[in-house]
Amino acid sequence: MPAIQTSLTQSQLAQLQDSKLFNADLAPVPPERRKWRYGSFAALWISMSACIPTYMLASSLIGGGMNWWQAILTIFLGNLIVLIPMVLNAHAGTRYGIPFPVYCRAAFGTQGANVPALLRALVACGWFGIQTWIGGNAIYKIMSVFFPSLAYATASRAFGINFPQFLCFLFFWGINMLVVYKGIDCIRWLLNLKAPLLIVLGLLLLAWAYRGAGGFGPMLSQPSAFDPGQPKSGHFFAYFFPALTGMVGFWATLSLNIPDFSRYACTQRDQVIGQALGLPLTMALYAFIGVAVTSATTIIYGQTIWDPVDVLTRFTNPVVLVVAMLALCIATLATNIAANVVSPANDFAHLAPRRISFRLGGLITGLIGVAMMPWKLVADPSGYIFNWLIAYSALLGPIGGILIADYFVCRRCRLNLPALYLPDGEYRFTRGFSVVALVALALGVLPSLPGFLVQVNLLDPARVGTFLVGLYHYAWFVGFAVAFLAYLLGRILTSFPRPTVALDQPQAALESANLET
Repeated sequence: MPAIQTSLTQSQLAQLQDSKLFNADLAPVPPERRKWRYGSFAALWISMSACIPTYMLASSLIGGGMNWWQAILTIFLGNLIVLIPMVLNAHAGTRYGIPFPVYCRAAFGTQGANVPALLRALVACGWFGIQTWIGGNAIYKIMSVFFPSLAYATASRAFGINFPQFLCFLFFWGINMLVVYKGIDCIRWLLNLKAPLLIVLGLLLLAWAYRGAGGFGPMLSQPSAFDPGQPKSGHFFAYFFPALTGMVGFWATLSLNIPDFSRYACTQRDQVIGQALGLPLTMALYAFIGVAVTSATTIIYGQTIWDPVDVLTRFTNPVVLVVAMLALCIATLATNIAANVVSPANDFAHLAPRRISFRLGGLITGLIGVAMMPWKLVADPSGYIFNWLIAYSALLGPIGGILIADYFVCRRCRLNLPALYLPDGEYRFTRGFSVVALVALALGVLPSLPGFLVQVNLLDPARVGTFLVGLYHYAWFVGFAVAFLAYLLGRILTSFPRPTVALDQPQAALESANLET
């Protein structure tokens, strides 16, 4: 068996310069630039997890009837589950130094890889818009403390927000675009700054709440609505599994494009340990901070305040307000760029590597994020889980199943690195598209489609069986399993071709590799 080639030689790089599938942003990271240890990955996840949406995540679950510990446990379990595909998909990035779109070429084909890349990119655009809206709205609310007239501006009927809110949103959007223009080094600096910043801010809020309320208040003693004698008694699991799917969906995007980060890892051990330490615990801790502080606001202010920005606006010290606004903006900015710009920028660049750079891809992401009107996506907590998190998990679960089936089962972690950048190499399949992967993707999405159409009121539930409607609540799990099995079956039926050339052979030999027929 030939040796595994995990980086390109200088001669191979020279040969690939004329390939339409190659540019500097999509090229494998050379070994000398793979410097991320487990601490870098832990910091990455602490930075991305410690954000306002995580702080407010438990509110949707408690609003649905859970008590505080059920909500935190659901969040922790969801992130523990999504950690598995996260670590598995990170393997290819760590071994070969390739980004997510290039990783997709092995399963979907050199052109077919645009399908999962674009699906992932569009979801990221939505998240980019949501995080940008949160940052812009934080600026607006704190500015309203200094200039009270801003709070009374009339909202537009068409957009649902007022003009000062929109201006703050665009201002924060512009800051995001500036960071994208500065490049990946600026992003890493932001992450390193943000990781301790928001953790400290959260712990300070926790200490303030505990002292001000003399404890954490009634929220932590509130019974579950699913307990015996309560309004939703006996229906816990009917709510728990859809909620768990939503929690998996929260980071389902990153579970796919994690090679965009793991390509900089020193070893597999670094990415596995770093992610295991950084993701589940941080999500659970920050969600708990959100629950505890919110519980205390019930005693301190006589009302339940879930939004940390609204809590901060209750402070009268102008120095505290300014510092808090800067901290929230930096924290939201760092999460937004790392989680929602790096991947779609690469994905859009993958469409036309010769024409679209990382910077232009980031700008496209930003423009689509504005067009999606993100303030409407987060307006309803129930819709946030069932119409947004679960809906896109129905798309991303099948992609994850296909990638893992192809890389670990079919190829046994062996990729022909130079051929990933060749239009006529072994990953060309059928005119650049893997029919097997595309069919498996469609089959993975199909079971959740009726339930989604019912959820968004485009289909009468009476016309769809109860079983199909219920499948939607397990969209990520069902899609992953169906696509995984369908892909393996398709490869068996089409006699999956194994590489017949050494991985370090020159271009002429690579172009003669077996093609899918």
